[in-house]
Amino acid sequence: MTTPPPTTDLSADEARRIVLRAQGFLGTPDRRAGVRGVLRHLGAVQLDTISVLARSHELIPYARLGAVGRKKVESAYWTDTHAFEYWSHAACILPIEEWPHFAFRRRAYRSRPHWNHQLPDGTYDQVIKQLRAEGPLTATELGGAKKTSEWWDWSGTKVAVERALMYGEVVCVERRGWKRVYDLAERAVPADLLHDELDDAECLRRLVRLAGQSLGVGTRADIADYHRLKGEQLDAVIADSGLVPVTVEGWGKPAWADPAALETPPRGRHRTTLLSPFDSLIWERARTERIFGFTHRLEAYVPKPKRIYGYFAMPVLAGGRLVGRVDPAREGSTLVARQVTLDGPKAVQSVAQALVEAASWVNCRDIRVERVDVPDLREPLAKEVTGALTAAALR
Repeated sequence: MTTPPPTTDLSADEARRIVLRAQGFLGTPDRRAGVRGVLRHLGAVQLDTISVLARSHELIPYARLGAVGRKKVESAYWTDTHAFEYWSHAACILPIEEWPHFAFRRRAYRSRPHWNHQLPDGTYDQVIKQLRAEGPLTATELGGAKKTSEWWDWSGTKVAVERALMYGEVVCVERRGWKRVYDLAERAVPADLLHDELDDAECLRRLVRLAGQSLGVGTRADIADYHRLKGEQLDAVIADSGLVPVTVEGWGKPAWADPAALETPPRGRHRTTLLSPFDSLIWERARTERIFGFTHRLEAYVPKPKRIYGYFAMPVLAGGRLVGRVDPAREGSTLVARQVTLDGPKAVQSVAQALVEAASWVNCRDIRVERVDVPDLREPLAKEVTGALTAAALR
């Protein structure tokens, strides 16, 4: 790939602020657009099974909008055929208008020669027939999701309906008790969007452009990772994507930016909040280190003795910086900060603020701080938390 000359030179700080604005953490949030506005702005909201404070797809709008009601979050995603679930960065909620642009991935699944699970003869057609007659249905309602209690041991019905989802004949229209609810695409997707007419190049151009807009500025790897495109797929379309080449101080790699993000300098109020480890601001570890100088990884799947920061350590964003981590838990109406990492004494107030807001959102009346990486900062943090809780109660 031949990269054209960059159009703009950005300092590392300018790039960081562009990223924060693009991701919805700098400036006044569009509260009228609400959760649906956040979804459209980001282009994809990742789903995950882990729930500590809340599930990740709830934490994403919370981090940007504040204490939006959790029932409102679910309703915003799933009512009025506003969104669908599909494979993007991972399993993600996607705006329904992007259905045509994932035709390239549906075609790739349909032509896939090998699968991990065998599909029993006749099962696929039976699932489609049952959904047509009775849907929407969960895999359990279709006849059972598993053959045994092992998570990977799918039943023939589950294999079939997941295959149909990948092919685009079936859509996940909501999550019910964390189970996927399936329906036929012909019912769930608006008629004007229900097609695979766009060729691969047009699909990829759109997703690369959307990724660039959602990131603000990114390297080749950053932009490709957003919707898990291959490098060669990005290379084939980026020149026609509408993104412009830029150089960023200290990045050492070619980068591209959304031209609209370069028109005005990012200004406004910085959000202070806990971040889900699955937040698109910090999806990619190398990018997070490059932009924020902050090393973070999810340790939920790391053996407990080898964890450094905790099971579900949530980075704390404040003043446009990542200033610490909190590994949370809930005990009744108490939010427990089991393990806290602070980027020095200046982070104490911000971390306390983030904890108090999060506690209020999940209806916890108290906060208990347990371990802090710098033991001398535990008491100042606990005191700051107590003061913030008292002030919040008086408001």
